[in-house]
Amino acid sequence: MNPNAARYHIVHETIYRYESPVSLSRQLLHLTPRDCTWQRCLAHQISVNPEVTAARERHDCFGNPVRELAIEFPHDTLNVRAESTIEVLSHLPLEALAALMGKATTNAGQTRPPQPASPRYLRASPAWETVRDALAYGSRPVLLDASRFQFESPYVRVKREFATYARPCFTPGRPVLEAVQALMSRIYNEFEFDPEATTVATPVLEVLAEKRGVCQDFAHLMLSCLRSQGLAARYVSGYLLTHPPPGKPRMVGADASHAWVSVYCPGLEGGRWVDFDPTNNLLPDTQHITLAWGRDFADVSPLRGVILGGDAHELDVAVTVTPVSETCADVAALSAGRP
Repeated sequence: MNPNAARYHIVHETIYRYESPVSLSRQLLHLTPRDCTWQRCLAHQISVNPEVTAARERHDCFGNPVRELAIEFPHDTLNVRAESTIEVLSHLPLEALAALMGKATTNAGQTRPPQPASPRYLRASPAWETVRDALAYGSRPVLLDASRFQFESPYVRVKREFATYARPCFTPGRPVLEAVQALMSRIYNEFEFDPEATTVATPVLEVLAEKRGVCQDFAHLMLSCLRSQGLAARYVSGYLLTHPPPGKPRMVGADASHAWVSVYCPGLEGGRWVDFDPTNNLLPDTQHITLAWGRDFADVSPLRGVILGGDAHELDVAVTVTPVSETCADVAALSAGRP
């Protein structure tokens, strides 16, 4: 195993309980982690209860693996369980990685996520106006892979309000990645994480006004700011390794899906996407597991579909992200306890 890699075992379970039987169900799943230059899926399986009538696998227009399901008989529950083993390589430059590994300590002696410095890697990126102009209509060469992430989408708006909020970070001539990092830090410092403040339907303009939300809201907000500046930025869906309190075991099902953004920098290493996590104020690396990317959440919802019947329903989602080293240690402990 590569010493700069991390391996994880991930279980993502979704359960729908319907008030009355569903006679027909069609579902689209984004639950298969995509392979990237820094990530590979070592093992993956999806189990569905009840047994599906038909299924097929394909890739969507963004290159994400998807699975389509059909259940064509009455059922009152739907249980979808995705289980994956993923290897993630370190993909940050050494300077950025060193900045992230530093810890800031509060007066109470508790650690908090580090406030990232501005490493030479970010300062070396081209001016944000240069990037904006390279992505503008009529520019050559045409950057098709990036240009589709410049415009409004179902959850992302391109409006004056977002450009105004981002403007203090995008001063004339500032390197684009340094400006994006400043915007990420501003969102982190000015917005409060509050799971009760929003739903999936909360407009991003309301998030900007109320300054509260969750990772999905902060990603949509940051995307709105970046696209309103003329930049290309995409929504990334995935998982984040969380750490239990000291001395406490990792809770099964206590994790959740995560979301962050990725910004296109055409002048960097021949053109590169660089990830930013506004919820945690850092550049993602080996503790972030990429599931899929698209224009916003609507493109990469883990499970969505249409049903006939069902009436009201209850939804339970449980996610567990476990380092493979912990899984191996648990197996060894069990083996040692056998007679």
